[in-house]
This record gives sequence, C-alpha cells and structure tokens, in this order.
Amino acid sequence: MPCPTLISRLPNVGTTIFTVMSALASEKNAVNLGQGFPDFACDPQLVDAVTHALQQGLNQYPPMAGVPALREAVATKLEALYGRSYSAASEITITAGATQAILTSILAVVHPGDEVIVLEPCYDSYVPNIELAGGVVVRVPLKPGTFRPDFERIAAALTPRTRAILINSPHNPSGTTWTAHEMQQLETLLAPTNVLLISDEVYEHMVFDGQVHQSAARFAGLAERAFVISSFGKTYHVTGWKVGYVAAPAALMAEFRKVHQFNVFTVNTPVQYALAHYMADPAPYLNLPDFYQQKRDLFRAGLAKTRFKLLPCEGTYFQSVDTSAVNDLGEADFCKWLTSEVGVAAIPLSAFYGNGFDQRVVRFCFAKKTETLELALEKLQAI
Repeated sequence: MPCPTLISRLPNVGTTIFTVMSALASEKNAVNLGQGFPDFACDPQLVDAVTHALQQGLNQYPPMAGVPALREAVATKLEALYGRSYSAASEITITAGATQAILTSILAVVHPGDEVIVLEPCYDSYVPNIELAGGVVVRVPLKPGTFRPDFERIAAALTPRTRAILINSPHNPSGTTWTAHEMQQLETLLAPTNVLLISDEVYEHMVFDGQVHQSAARFAGLAERAFVISSFGKTYHVTGWKVGYVAAPAALMAEFRKVHQFNVFTVNTPVQYALAHYMADPAPYLNLPDFYQQKRDLFRAGLAKTRFKLLPCEGTYFQSVDTSAVNDLGEADFCKWLTSEVGVAAIPLSAFYGNGFDQRVVRFCFAKKTETLELALEKLQAI
C-alpha cells in the first residue's frame, strides 16, 4: 500500500552540510576538518569513571532533572567562574547534549506567532527549532567580516512580539567571542523588555589569548532572563556521549522541565555519575584554553604559509579563512573542490545563513591530533 501523504513539519530542511561534507571526505579519503569533533581520545580517567559507575550497577533511571551530584558540580562551577549562584535543585537540568537543551528551551517558552531573533551566521539547529515551536524566525546578521553583534540592527528587530533572542559565544562558525562591553550592551537593550535570552555557551572553555568567557551568567540583567547552555561533550572531548546542561532561574527552569520530561525524560545514568566524579577536579576545563590555543597557533602558523587569508580566532576550535586568493569559486563549490581535489574537508559559512550569503569564507576545525593538522596543512600549502 502507498505511504499516506505527509505534510512536512520542516519542509525546507534537508541533509545538513556537516553530513554532506563528512560523507564526501570519507568517499575521497580526505582529511576531515569539516565537522566539529575531536579525533583524539578523552582522559582515560573519565572512561574509568564511567566503567566504575557501570560496575556499581548505576544503570537505571536517574532523577528527571539529572543526578544531584552532577547538578551540584555544575552549580559549583558556575558560581566559581561567573559569580552566579544557581540552585542545583531547581535551576539546573542535565540534558541529552546542548542541541536538546536548545530545542527544549525554545519549545518551553515560544508560542505560535512569537518572534525569535537569531544572529547569522548561526548554528543550523536554531531555525528548525523555532519553526517546530511555531515561532517566527527573525534573522539579524552579525557584522560581515568581523562577525560582531550589530546592536542597532538588533534593536530595530525587537518588537512587542519578540519572545526570545539566541546568542552564541564563543561563536560557531566564526570563532568570535563577545566582550564584556557587548554583553552589557545587550543587557541594557533587553532591560525594558520581557524578551528571554537563550545563550549557547558550548565553547565556554575555549577562549584564547588570556581573555575570559563572558557568560550570560555573569550579568544580573541577562541571567535573570536566560537559559545558559553548555556541553560536557565539547569540554571533555566526548561529543558522542551527548550530555550537556542548562542553568536558568527557577521559573524558567520549571517550564523547561515540563518539556524535558516528555522529550527525553532524563539522561544516561552512568555517564552522569562519571562526570560528577570527574568534575571534582577543575583542572581539565581550566586548562582547556591553553590546550586548544596550542592547536590553534600551530594551525594558524601553517595556514600563514598558504594563500588563504586568516580571520581572527578568539575562541572555539574553528578557524575561518577567506578563500578569494585561491580561486573564484563560491563557498559551497570551493569546499567540494577542496575535499575532492586537495584532500581536505571544510564547511562553507554560507550554510549558516538562511539566504546562503556567500563571503568566500570557509571554516576548518582544528580539534585534531597534531599529525592530522600537519597532514592537512601539507595539502593546503601545496595549493
């Protein structure tokens, strides 16, 4: 019998650019600097902690909001780093990765017809999440070339129908990080409104050159209206574990948990216990900026010997480059050519814009072993 006719909830969504480029990289046996995940192992102590939790029989449902010890560890970290005290009982929830956290935040507060501002280029899950909630996407570009927030355009986009704004710092794909002054500008802009903030901070521990991450949790006027989201997968090199967290004021978190309990209910038990144990030592995340800055600096030094123009990389594990001096291809075609003919996969920044805005800029991921980066640089330097 024929399949019943369906009306898609997401008619404009196809296969993501990350899947497309990773598949092409595999087909061409290219060095994959496209999709953002490490090719090196996590700390063996973290694996041992998961094994211990499994052997202890910690394999059944944990509390819906997450293992209490892990929520306490997150609260301790947030207060130590950002000076904001969150209740582990009522203001922190453990999630199945940051992607689920973002979707759940949006579903919890966005009603049909509500406007939600996204700053482009933006991560590819934001827009479909808003559409699933019945919200209206309002796209505001970051400043071309610098990828800094344009507060005049953000202010112009605010209306009585604006329900929330999504920000991401450190920023994927550009590697830009918001300054304290920029966060204060946002705080001032939102102060007279009821607009909520969804702050995607998954790269919070990857900020370079002696700078510090400006979390929304640092700023009282933002924290009181914000879902602050982060990722254990990014921080501890375990992206496949899909565990993250959200911190928010109790009233917001109560609404968040109403949705959370019905879209995932709760999250992998032994991994939660292992993370709680591992977080007792802050060194792994405190040392992460230096760890990734060494990789960034190695990669940038090698790219300086190519025809690519380097853009600033203030945070994340992504390096963007201008390809104009290499050839005249647009970003998507350039990435296909680079993967097929040169043997290195990248991601076009146009994939992060709703209108496919093409600046001749592509993104590399440097969360790779030194030998992986050196092999990629050898190929790129030969162009």
